[in-house]
Amino acid sequence: QVQLVESGGGVVQAGGSLRLSCAASGLTFSSYGMGWFRQAPGKEREFVAAISLSGGITYYADFVKARFTISRDNAKNTVYLQMNSLTPDDTAVYFCAARRSGTSRSRYEYEYWGQGTQVTVSL
Repeated sequence: QVQLVESGGGVVQAGGSLRLSCAASGLTFSSYGMGWFRQAPGKEREFVAAISLSGGITYYADFVKARFTISRDNAKNTVYLQMNSLTPDDTAVYFCAARRSGTSRSRYEYEYWGQGTQVTVSL
């Protein structure tokens, strides 16, 4: 059974930082591209960042603007999202997702999802 478990969310003031983690089990982690998505209340789930199987290629949404960094540790079956210079617009539930053999900006192309972790940025 595949499980993706996010952690690291919380409440932070604007300008602050958070590091999200997503621990994967039940799959061959190095065979999956990994992505981070987010969903704010009343909005659709949107792409944030993705990373290739080996970690050598990364993709970001335009709104990230070099504030976020995605990385992975295949030895630990974990993907990370370092978020800096957070603003209230970054408030959302953040989800990690796994896609076999590649990455995508489309949420429809990911096979497995975590339950999400809440990030709240206050003024």
